[in-house]
Amino acid sequence: MSTRTLRVNELIQRELSSILRTIYKDEAVAITITGVQVSPDLHEGKVFIAVTGDEEDEVKALRWLKHNSKEFRFELGRRIVLKNMPHFTYALDTSTARGNRILSVLDDIAAQDKARNAAQPQPPAADKE
Repeated sequence: MSTRTLRVNELIQRELSSILRTIYKDEAVAITITGVQVSPDLHEGKVFIAVTGDEEDEVKALRWLKHNSKEFRFELGRRIVLKNMPHFTYALDTSTARGNRILSVLDDIAAQDKARNAAQPQPPAADKE
């Protein structure tokens, strides 16, 4: 990925987060923009979000974002000057849930190792004279 595309990704993420926090405060309180990936030609883009809450909240947030995507795109066009403003699709960022699951498994393994080591008899320490 080129440096320009990375900078555009970061700029769009920052501005879209700002739009959600300033204009749509009440509706977007549980939504966090975790990443943006735009195509090199700037025609398509994917916005990754994390939602605080359960699955029902995630579905509602995605539905709300898709419903208001034209307004977001218009506001981004006012704030950012690009040759083409991408059409965005919205997707849940599952990396946090995956990371939490991995940490949980690692904690379970560590607890099992600790229990196994505690159950094994320790050899007597040699007397040093």
